[in-house]
Amino acid sequence: MNKGCKYGTHRVMEPKGVLPQPATKISNDMDIFDNEILIDVQALNIDSASFKQIDEEAGHDIEKIKAKIIEIVAARGKMQNPVTGSGGMLIGTVEKIGEAIEKTTELKVGDKISTLVSLSLTPLKIYEIIDIKPDIDRVVIKGKAILFESGLYAKLPKDMDENLALAALDVAGAPAQVAKLVKPGQAVLLLGASGKSGMLSCYEAVKRVGPTGNVIAIVRNEQGAAKLRRLGLRMQIVICDAREAINVMNTTLAHNNGCEVDVAINMVNVPSTEMSTILPVKDDGVVYFFSMATSFTKAALGAEGVGKDITMIVGNGYTKGHAEITLEELRENESLRKVFEELYV
Repeated sequence: MNKGCKYGTHRVMEPKGVLPQPATKISNDMDIFDNEILIDVQALNIDSASFKQIDEEAGHDIEKIKAKIIEIVAARGKMQNPVTGSGGMLIGTVEKIGEAIEKTTELKVGDKISTLVSLSLTPLKIYEIIDIKPDIDRVVIKGKAILFESGLYAKLPKDMDENLALAALDVAGAPAQVAKLVKPGQAVLLLGASGKSGMLSCYEAVKRVGPTGNVIAIVRNEQGAAKLRRLGLRMQIVICDAREAINVMNTTLAHNNGCEVDVAINMVNVPSTEMSTILPVKDDGVVYFFSMATSFTKAALGAEGVGKDITMIVGNGYTKGHAEITLEELRENESLRKVFEELYV
């Protein structure tokens, strides 16, 4: 065996000279290099924006969804939606560890793990799609994947069902970033608040702002609002179309004593919600775009166009301690955990 680049550039086929994520094709040969880890894959959690796009293109036909996923992986060597550019993450068992890293990694053959790097850069081979669970963006498969030396992962905790952990770890970057960005006493707006990332982020935001803060959760319908009410959190839940920027702004002001908010978090899985996130934020405030449906061109030029001097953060799915922060939320809040168990286990 040979040692490859720690970032996986040795597997890039097209175009040469780029990293695996922006590459259009990578090698999914499952003979591992000395510094790679082979994973026996159990399930994929497809990025919400990606799954929604594939589902709509397939006309909600499960067999067509399966065929599209197989087509993408065959063409690219990875699960990267060519429309959204996003991937997701996986759960599986460590099958083999390269000789160059077996003494430095804490992993052992047989460990159950969740990868914390995107499927859009992960070499993947699917032998069979066993099941599609469209309500939770999950694809149960027989397959193999490669984790690069630089790849992030989390061992699945022993105190919760692995599907519960998978659902939370899939979006771990959002609530962990909320924990970093939100301060006591602030006003915080969350768009797309009733999804996985939304519920976790709502809990974290309420915890961080404390009794003097104000959390406003935007959902698209009564079903989402009912789900959030079950969490029993001290926040205002508002039904509003996140694509209607002026309406979102006016609604936010109405629920924040006529004032703009300090922080806005976007977790919506549809396009054209950039300005709805930007307009309600005060100058020197912060906008965090976790959604992979975001057009960063629209966000940058849109903020300029309305004269907003704000800090806009790209939705990096990784921040230090994100797995630990997210899993701890499920341990801390029984209602949150119960909703997740009902939906994702």
